[in-house]
Formats: sequence, C-alpha cells, structure tokens
Amino acid sequence: MKLLFDQNLSHRLVRALADIYPDCQHVRNVGLKEASDTEVWNFARDNGYAIVSKDSDFHQRSLVLGFPPKVVWVRLGNCSTKAVEQILRVHFEDVEQFEADATATFLILS
Repeated sequence: MKLLFDQNLSHRLVRALADIYPDCQHVRNVGLKEASDTEVWNFARDNGYAIVSKDSDFHQRSLVLGFPPKVVWVRLGNCSTKAVEQILRVHFEDVEQFEADATATFLILS
C-alpha cells in the first residue's frame, strides 16, 4: 500500500517503514509541506496513495467524499515517532486487508 504521511507525522517514518511500506512518502517530500488538506487529498487521490494522519480532518473528509483516497487515522494522541512506527508495523496485516477491501474508506489505528 502506498502511504502518504501527513504533515502532523514525522518525515522519518518514510525511511523507518520502508521495509514493509516501500512506496510511502511524506507530504514534504512531494512538495506539499504547506499544502491545504484539499491539495493533499487531491494529490493522494490522483497518485494512488492512502493518507496517514493523526488529524481527524481527513477522517471526516472521507466520510463525506468517500474514496479514493483511503485514510488511515492514527489515534495515539501526543506520542513519539517510534510509537507511530510501531502501530503501523503491528497493524500491517490490517492495513493490507484495508487496502484490499473495495468498500472500506478509512481505518482507525489506536
């Protein structure tokens, strides 16, 4: 699954998770560092990414607009980058199943 990490997540996740999510990117690496949610949404949709965010805005947007793109909402509160990495590793199979589900719009990880 191609993951696009939102600005509220560390760009270090791209390298840290490259072994299991080799096609992930961070918004700052694709020229979207200061982009609006709409611009991030459109980029993800147009380029086959699922958005990974700690922000409820993308979850809410997915409820209104559906997908693509799909949204992975990381609900960990204030935490370390390592904690986000760990939750994405622990839930790798869930993320794979989410990607394969033709009807799923968002996945909540906590």
